Amino acid sequence: MKTFLLHLQSGLQYEKVEDVVSFIGCDATGTFGLLAGHERMMTILGFGLARFRVSGGTWHYIALPGGVVYFVDNELYISTHRFVHGNNYSIVAAAISDVLAKEEEIRHDFKSSISRMEQEMTRRLWQLQRERG
Repeated sequence: MKTFLLHLQSGLQYEKVEDVVSFIGCDATGTFGLLAGHERMMTILGFGLARFRVSGGTWHYIALPGGVVYFVDNELYISTHRFVHGNNYSIVAAAISDVLAKEEEIRHDFKSSISRMEQEMTRRLWQLQRERG
């Protein structure tokens, strides 16, 4: 059976999985699958679960908040902010809520930071205008 190489990568994680037989993910057009020898392609994964099967028949699951999929030269690259990978569906599926909570926390911190920066800029502009009289 033909296989391909999978690269799972984020800013802090990297996993290389050999002997992958198939990959199933979901993008804006719906569910899609990849097999060894597929032509070059790129798409954007949606938030949720993707899965792949290695030779021997074991399914592995990936929880991720979306990401970029690039398949070229019989290698699949998945790039995302973070991911949880395992072969226990229940554990990986439960990790989705954790990933979502972390993403929401990051988004909240980012919005708070922007708000503080806007307030400081407004205060500084007011001071400059006051000094000029």
